[in-house]
Amino acid sequence: MSVLTDLIYNGSNAVAGLTENAVNEAIAKYGEDKKVAMPDTAYFLPTIYAATGVKVTKLGDLPACVGVLKSLITNKEDLGEALNAGLATAVGAEIIEALKYVDHADPYAEDSGIGFVPDPIIRSLGVPLVTGDIPGVAVVLGKADNAEDVVNVVKDYQSKGIMTFMVGDVIEQCAEGGVKLGLDFRVIPLGHDVTSVIHVVTVAVRAALIFGNLTPGDLPGLLKYTKERVPAFVNTFGALNEVVVSAGAGAIALGFPVVVDVDLGENQVPGALESVTDHSMTVKKSLELRGIKIKVTEIAIPVAFASAFEGEIIRKGDMQVEFSSHKAPTCELVETVSADEIEDHKITIVGKDLDELEQGQTYALATYIKVAGAKMQSDFEPVIERKIHAWYNYMEGVMHTGQRNQIRVRISKEAFEKGLRLKDFGEVLYVMIMDEFDIVVDKCEIEIVTDTEKVQEILEKKAMPAYEARDERLETLTDESVDKFYTCTLCQSFAPSHCCVVTPERLGLCGAVSWLDAKATKELNPEGPCQPISKEGCEDEVKGIYPDVNRMVEEATHGALSRVTLYSIMEDPMTSCGCFECICGIEPFSNGVIIANREYSGMTPLGMTFGELASMTGGGVQTPGFMGHGRHFIASKKFMSAEGGFERIVWMPKELKDDVAERLNKAAKEKYGIDNFTDMIADETIATDEEALMAFLQEKNHPVLGLEPIM
Repeated sequence: MSVLTDLIYNGSNAVAGLTENAVNEAIAKYGEDKKVAMPDTAYFLPTIYAATGVKVTKLGDLPACVGVLKSLITNKEDLGEALNAGLATAVGAEIIEALKYVDHADPYAEDSGIGFVPDPIIRSLGVPLVTGDIPGVAVVLGKADNAEDVVNVVKDYQSKGIMTFMVGDVIEQCAEGGVKLGLDFRVIPLGHDVTSVIHVVTVAVRAALIFGNLTPGDLPGLLKYTKERVPAFVNTFGALNEVVVSAGAGAIALGFPVVVDVDLGENQVPGALESVTDHSMTVKKSLELRGIKIKVTEIAIPVAFASAFEGEIIRKGDMQVEFSSHKAPTCELVETVSADEIEDHKITIVGKDLDELEQGQTYALATYIKVAGAKMQSDFEPVIERKIHAWYNYMEGVMHTGQRNQIRVRISKEAFEKGLRLKDFGEVLYVMIMDEFDIVVDKCEIEIVTDTEKVQEILEKKAMPAYEARDERLETLTDESVDKFYTCTLCQSFAPSHCCVVTPERLGLCGAVSWLDAKATKELNPEGPCQPISKEGCEDEVKGIYPDVNRMVEEATHGALSRVTLYSIMEDPMTSCGCFECICGIEPFSNGVIIANREYSGMTPLGMTFGELASMTGGGVQTPGFMGHGRHFIASKKFMSAEGGFERIVWMPKELKDDVAERLNKAAKEKYGIDNFTDMIADETIATDEEALMAFLQEKNHPVLGLEPIM
């Protein structure tokens, strides 16, 4: 037997023994009927469920899983068989980790890692993964002989937007080396036990279940999906023990190459298991092995610039200064002008710069951008404007919230001390606009204004009139007022049988792609994910049936789908990839529908959580009676119009209801003559079961009670 296969089998057998003992001890202590589950997931023990189809719900289900685990360890002198033993190690690790959650609400409370990654987080990562903001996933584990080596590697991944999961002492080594850790920074410590590596494996496995419509129990399909569609890889630091090697074999079986920093000599497997002892080459080799190509935009500013910093939160005690509409005038405006009115790459600061403003105070801010281009259209102005939010957040030490004239920008003391100034903000905007919008923008000039009177002048004379004109345009921008819709197939890298149809009144279900965004995307990338759909020959305006919609969807999904109605939840509803903001489902007792949003983790009156609803709605399949959609669609007059419209809504989580209340109440007054419609809609503070829901609806005389049966 080779050294490599010997190490793998030794590790797998060791984990199998530990797992069997742990299961037997747990059953002896708690009994076979004791519930066992990972937190906040609809996929039971995800690895076991995806690979075997077994729904583990209690301790008595585990001995059979241990039997499957042991059957994968053949101890045969064959690399393929040894990799299967690596999968056995993954199963064992999942069982061991699941047992930690029996009778422990948070077994990682005393650990610097987070343990299991819940379903909603995976769904929230869908959009940045498919757009390339997260171009890959790194797993970094072990303990580096020289802490600086792993610190440099992880910082390099962070600067490239790679999401990094960490296991072992590398967590402390990176924290002490100044790496910013946490979900907000896309550097996520999982835990110190080697078995906690399963928590990143389950991320990949659930991607297959959530987005790929994988049939549980289809192990070949699972391995094909993770290899082809999950851009993950593993880096180990320090000496390798048998369990780490066996876990690495499981990663290789899933299609994730492993790069180690010790010399394996002849035990290397080209393309799958390779040694890189020069840590300056670790990142390059890892990306090459996974086929990840990263477009790096170099910007000459004194802080790091990467999508990994987008979620950074700057507390008041850590801020140098802030600009906020709560205390001063603010605005962000992109305006199209003629080419002779603009000086390309001119960046002007009007008012005091950061080093002239008093620390800890709040000031006015206007970001005023003038663009010119032969192909530039006024409809593209808000598309560029909305990107300011992301680009400012990409700067390490900068936090941006809001849009238009309601914004807050905070700069950290650390970023200020590194030399960050407002001219750097202008440089970021110029470089990114000319990089991402170069097809429509030929010249760009930027003014950043902190002088309060000048900000007020820009706000009153330029920004507010522009916002009002756009709002008037959006008011008239209905599905009837345009001559085309657009496809959006961004998510097909994860959900190959899904295609969104984007209309003025129905944004992409992720909430990130509006009709104007799709129109701009088509202009910027003519062969890209957003292609025009003719509205000619409409067969049914109420249901939203268009021949060209069906043709384009069938073409975009390679025949997986041949018929879609845009405004029905019952008849050929639009598919969902899995990163939807909300799910709507029929509530049969009330004859209405409930809507749950991704952030809501509680129970719905359907007896299912959001995750459980999502498990039967995503993956690019049509599920009559359920549909994924964006928040904005809820108040659309096209929402479920085939079944009576949003008058059917009987329940929403309170946070979602409050968020959409203004627009939904306005639409309900206009369409149905109902005042304060959201007061008639229940939430989790009122009801989470059908009996309490029906009592509330009858008390409020909800209009759904007088509607025709929905089924």
